Amino acid sequence: MRILILGGTSFVGHAISVAATVRGHQITTFTRSTLPPGAKEGIVETLFGDRTISDAYNFVHGREWDVVIDTWFGAPRVVQESVLKLKDHVPYYAYVSTCSVYDGNPFDGNALPFGVDESVAPVPADPSAQSTNYPADKRGAELAILEGYGAGGSLIARPGLILGPREWPSRLSWWLGRIREGGEVLAPGPADLPLQYIDARDLAEWLITSVEQKLTGTFNTLSPIGHTTFSALLEECKKVTGSNAEFTWLPVDFVTENEIQPWNEMPIWITPNMYGFYNFDTIKAQAAGLKCRSMEETVANTWHSVLTESQADLPEGRVPP
Repeated sequence: MRILILGGTSFVGHAISVAATVRGHQITTFTRSTLPPGAKEGIVETLFGDRTISDAYNFVHGREWDVVIDTWFGAPRVVQESVLKLKDHVPYYAYVSTCSVYDGNPFDGNALPFGVDESVAPVPADPSAQSTNYPADKRGAELAILEGYGAGGSLIARPGLILGPREWPSRLSWWLGRIREGGEVLAPGPADLPLQYIDARDLAEWLITSVEQKLTGTFNTLSPIGHTTFSALLEECKKVTGSNAEFTWLPVDFVTENEIQPWNEMPIWITPNMYGFYNFDTIKAQAAGLKCRSMEETVANTWHSVLTESQADLPEGRVPP
């Protein structure tokens, strides 16, 4: 397949580029400045430009691809412009969105129900809007794609927490670094908090397999509920780093009373009103072939990445929740 990847150099985009090249597809990436994997070897065509400016897509004239894959988060109008400029050159659009689009976003203090599936209403959004907030931006991008390509010409993946090598922002790697320091490590409870996430490489593999099959529709792309627990994850971090850390598990009430912020200040950990974020219904994606590697493999590979690769920084002004 001829695949156009908008981005393809950081975290999820990087994983998508690798998955596509391993399968032998013809890859073109359109990125601001960073070389994608495979560019130096001459197996990936790299085009540079800024998709936020009006003439960004001049490169498409006289060219065609089978699918465009997009991971953009930010102003939905940028995706709307991509749809407008690419529609006559690419018949099929795949987009990495987020489960944060569902109405009742726990990051706004709401309680997201357990078992949310793809039929649950998303947040209100405008496909032509400037950037407002992460859920509305992602949903606006979805709407732009659906308006341009329709449900029959698009694939929308909705992951939640994404972990794995080269991750950004630093979440699993934050815990790996802290635990490697050793000593007493304060861990917010409950220790048996079930975690649901997706390794970026599993997301990428599923996405490439799906576009090969011309799969359409919207899918919650995450591990099964309870893929691991918070304590199991931290113990594995201790194991792979060879740390002497000792965990002191703090009751959730103590943590919240001391105004320790979940997710951003304390990565991966969430408060009870947010537990629905680790309880999305993923039956549809599992039926469509989504497979998730073990937590142990994700932790080990992420630690190896921390030790051996330069870690990605978020572009200025782009900080997802």
